[in-house]
Amino acid sequence: MSESFKGNRTLDILLKAEKEGYGILAQTCYDAHSVIGLVRAAERSKSPAILQLFPVTLAYGKGPFLQFCLDAAHSASVPIAVHLDHATDKEHLELAVGLAEQGIAFDSIMVDASHAETDEENIEEARPWVERARKVGVAVEVELGRLEGGEAGLRMISGAKLTDPAKADTFITGTGATILAPSIGNLHGSYINPPNFNQEILRQLRTTFKGRGVPICLHGTDELPDELFKECVKSGVSKFNVNSWGRDPYVESLTAGLKSKPFPDAVEEATEVFAKVCDRFFVLFDSVGKA
Repeated sequence: MSESFKGNRTLDILLKAEKEGYGILAQTCYDAHSVIGLVRAAERSKSPAILQLFPVTLAYGKGPFLQFCLDAAHSASVPIAVHLDHATDKEHLELAVGLAEQGIAFDSIMVDASHAETDEENIEEARPWVERARKVGVAVEVELGRLEGGEAGLRMISGAKLTDPAKADTFITGTGATILAPSIGNLHGSYINPPNFNQEILRQLRTTFKGRGVPICLHGTDELPDELFKECVKSGVSKFNVNSWGRDPYVESLTAGLKSKPFPDAVEEATEVFAKVCDRFFVLFDSVGKA
C-alpha cells in the first residue's frame, strides 16, 4: 500500500477481509436512521463494515450529512469506513473530491466511467479524479467491463460487457485506482433470470492481484441467494455492495409505523429492521467478531 493510503479505513478493512477470507457488507444508507442502524448492527456483531452513499444522497445532504456519516462511522467501537458509490457525473465527483480537499473526506469513492465506449476512454476519464483523490488519501474504486441496469438515482446503463481478466492489470495501473469492481454477469436492479455469475473471472482477478492491495467488489447483489454470496467470498470478493435488502423493509416498516405509532417509536422500529438486515449479512459473510 502506498504512503498516501496508510491508515485508509476502507483499504484496511478490505485487505484484512481478503487476507482472512471473509466478506464486508457495504450497505447503502439514505438517511440518519439507516446510518444509525448500520452502526448499531456492526457494533453488536463486532463486525467491520462500510457505510455507503449514492451520489443523489450526497447531493441532497452535501457536506453536513457527509460529516454526520463520518462522525457516526469513525466514532464507532468497530472499524467502519464511509464510501461513495457510483460517482459518474462530473458534478458529483467534484462535490465529493472538493469536500475531501476541504477536509470532509470519504474514505473511498467509486469513480464510475464504465459508460465509456472503450477501456482506454474509461481510464482517461477516471484517472484525473483518481489522482486528485489520492492526494487527499481517498481510495478509489473503478469498474472494468460494464453492468446493465440502474437504481435509486443511478444512471441507467445498457450493453453489459464482461470483465476481461487479462486486461485488469493494465486497467488498474492505468487508472491508478485501488479497488476493482468487475462485471461477471451481475446487474443493477432485479434479475429477470436466475443469476449465472462467472466465478472464473473472480478467481483470475484474485490471482492477478494477490498480495498487491487491490480488493475486489461485487455490485448487483439484489435478490441473490445465500449460496451465491458464499461462493463469491470463496472466489475472492471482499466488498459486497448491498442496497434494497435493507432499504425496502426499512421503508415498509417506517411507512406502516408512522400511521399507527408515535414518531420516535416508528423510527426506532424501522431502524431496528434495517439493523437486523445488516446482522444477517454479517453472519452470511462470516465477518462477525472480526472487528
